[in-house]
Amino acid sequence: MSDPNPYADDSYKWGPPQPPGNPPTMPDGQGYGYPAPDAAPAYGYPQPLPESATQQGPGYGYPGGRSTEPGFNLPAQQGGGGVPMLSLGDITVMNDGIVTPSGTLPLKGAVWTATDMSRTEEKIPTVGIVLAIVFALFCLIGLLFLLMKEKRTTGFVQITVTSGGRHHQTMIPATGPETFQWVMSQVNTARSMSA
Repeated sequence: MSDPNPYADDSYKWGPPQPPGNPPTMPDGQGYGYPAPDAAPAYGYPQPLPESATQQGPGYGYPGGRSTEPGFNLPAQQGGGGVPMLSLGDITVMNDGIVTPSGTLPLKGAVWTATDMSRTEEKIPTVGIVLAIVFALFCLIGLLFLLMKEKRTTGFVQITVTSGGRHHQTMIPATGPETFQWVMSQVNTARSMSA
């Protein structure tokens, strides 16, 4: 191993003999993937900007252009925006409309519905059963462990809003038995705003 790279001469030494390779070329003398020296750039290369693009316009993501004043100067909402008053899942109630992922609904005359699709189960935990069996030998005192109860709430509360001939519903996960009462208070607030 006196030669650090025995294949440094780029000659093919294994397998059947190969014809000499040439780099692929285009008919106009342009090399594959590279523009000709005096030709216009091809697809994938930076293109020169058209004359209409050299004028100053709004930047990407900045409606109306980038503000030159420091701070967070956001432009006023266009199209009759409003102030968010209430949010239920993906439904936002503004002071003049209801914003949903499927579009904006009119606030006046909206019909709100809430359905409780949750359930609360009460069961004896496994620890209580094991302790009742272990301590059953001491004058039935172990039976007191069977009084241990564990409550678990699963499911969702479904909220539906219909207004202006359109309909949207959302599901709010129930975290406890009090979730439905909280949602109903929010829905009643939205109903009073819709009247």
